[in-house]
Amino acid sequence: MKVLVLMGSPRKQGNTAALLQPFCAELESAGAEVETVWLYDKDIRPCVACRTCQKDWTVFGCAQQDDVQEIFDKVLGSDMIVLATPIYSWYCTPPMKALLDRLVYGMNKFYGAERGPSLWAGKAVALLMTCGYRPEKGCDLFEEGVRRYCKHSGLRYLGSHAERHLGYDTVFMDVDKEARTREFARGLFKSM
Repeated sequence: MKVLVLMGSPRKQGNTAALLQPFCAELESAGAEVETVWLYDKDIRPCVACRTCQKDWTVFGCAQQDDVQEIFDKVLGSDMIVLATPIYSWYCTPPMKALLDRLVYGMNKFYGAERGPSLWAGKAVALLMTCGYRPEKGCDLFEEGVRRYCKHSGLRYLGSHAERHLGYDTVFMDVDKEARTREFARGLFKSM
């Protein structure tokens, strides 16, 4: 099984990165091949709704020359896509939002003169999030957005796991968070 983690955090030593470590380790120990793409390291321009991508139903087809074609290829080559992100203002970080906008157009050939296919239909999607609020009040809007995104695109939404940071003067990661995160990873692997 190939797992592609799209990492939306700008901090390589931050809370989301700390949560990602046991998550990936658990998947790898189960036999998954895991690749992480750090979105802040990539040139991801926002979608301009030019609809160039709708002209050819066999390719991504975006007119913008940035790193999204490379990410598109990795998405198509994966079995599961994990969106890992801190939650800022009740939603994902800017590069992840820009990427999701680009992928929904380039992957779904729904917006041209005729309705075409979803190039990624059937792929599995899961969420791994960190936030400062209780997850049910901090992560719920993004999770609902991703559920709708998956339904629209024909993706299989497998679920989410979120952990709360209680403040800048506290240690984020602890044994309980690690155990819950590993359990979530095991559940995802079994569901595939």
